This record gives sequence, C-alpha cells and structure tokens, in this order.
Amino acid sequence: MLAVTMLLMPVMASAVEFRSVAVPKAVVYDAPSAQGKKTFILGQGYPVEIIVDLGDWLKVRDAQGSLNWIEAKQLANKRTVLVKGGQADIRQAADAASALLGKADTDVVLDMLEPPVNGWIKVKHRDGITGYILASSLWGF
Repeated sequence: MLAVTMLLMPVMASAVEFRSVAVPKAVVYDAPSAQGKKTFILGQGYPVEIIVDLGDWLKVRDAQGSLNWIEAKQLANKRTVLVKGGQADIRQAADAASALLGKADTDVVLDMLEPPVNGWIKVKHRDGITGYILASSLWGF
C-alpha cells in the first residue's frame, strides 16, 4: 500500500487580489502569528493586496508598499479603494467633462462599486456621493 504525504505549502496569489479590513481596528504583524511583533493598525475599510495565503494568516501589502501579516478573519471580500497622491475629483459620469460631484482627499477610503472601465472606477463615498474617479488616482483595485 502506498502512503501519500501532503505538504502544506503557502498559496501565492496568482492574480492581483484585494480585500478590505472588516473590523474597526485590525492589527498587522511582522510574522504569521499573534505572538509576532505588532507593526501597526489598519482601520475598517482599508484595502490590502493579498500576497500569500496561509489559510488563517495572510501576507498583505498596503498602499505604502509595506508587507505584513494579518489574520484572515479580519478581512472581508468587500472591495474598497484608497485615494492616493492628492485630491481626486468625483464625477457624475466616467468623463472628465462631466459634472463635478465632489472631491475626495488623500487616504480617503471609498467603496468600489464597479471594476475599472476606460480608466474610471465607479465609487461611493461614506457620505453617500456616488460617482466616478480616475483609476490613476486610486489604489486597491
């Protein structure tokens, strides 16, 4: 009879995968363990890129490019994006000439309602404004 041995190997994300912080405050660590050094806290909604999936622990990249570990249960599949590099215009339609609905400041988290189309992403601000922002102004998609 043949014995089969299964090795547990980390699963590398094959395509870019993003999730968002599901809890009010999520602690990130320097190792995949609660005994690791706590590096910082991420707020609810903050988007992270999944780099390695160990099941209960995920190695993630934040908008500044830092790599850290977070418990998988702290994240949701909900898609959010983060405004980067200055204010971003929120437009009524996916067109730079459409009506300006408002502006979102750097590091503001927005709900991503639709994937990018022609360089624009449909988003919703927590105050209820729904519109389009240039994808080049956002991180997390």
